[in-house]
Amino acid sequence: MKILGINGSPRREGNTSKMLDVVFETLNAEGIETEIVQVGGTDIRGCRSCYACIRNKDRKCSTKEDVFNGIFEKMIETDGMMLASPTYFADITPELKALIDRSGFISRANGNLFRHKVGAGVVSLRRGGGIHAFDSINHLFQISQMFIVGSTYWNLGFGGREGDEVLKDNEGIENMRDLGRSMALLLRKLHS
Repeated sequence: MKILGINGSPRREGNTSKMLDVVFETLNAEGIETEIVQVGGTDIRGCRSCYACIRNKDRKCSTKEDVFNGIFEKMIETDGMMLASPTYFADITPELKALIDRSGFISRANGNLFRHKVGAGVVSLRRGGGIHAFDSINHLFQISQMFIVGSTYWNLGFGGREGDEVLKDNEGIENMRDLGRSMALLLRKLHS
């Protein structure tokens, strides 16, 4: 069983990454394989609405000049995914939004490739807007017929701009550990 984590933050070692690390430490301790890929800060572009994915049905986007197809291939090969983002004006980063739009469309055009996978959103924030960002991530999971994993509270962690301040949010970090345990439990149930 494997979970793919997608870091939507352009800061590779920032608060969002630290939160994913905590969840993945827990998943690894539970015997679940994990991998983190970076989408934040990359050259990924939004959907061009060309509908080539509907015509071709080849599990690929016709836009080949960015990181999308490589990440999408990993998304369809895993048992589940965690999409993580810092909060940008009460929403997710534009890179993660581009990935969500394109992957959701191509998944649906090719027979609902994400159906019955496990998904969880993780959001870091300084002050507010995190619930809207969390909701934006969950919309992909819901329309894709995925199983959404929650925790003891919303999957949020508070931290400033320093990059590891989220580690001081004890409730948020414990929530990430619980999220990892809950995700491992659901994966085992689905694969038994």
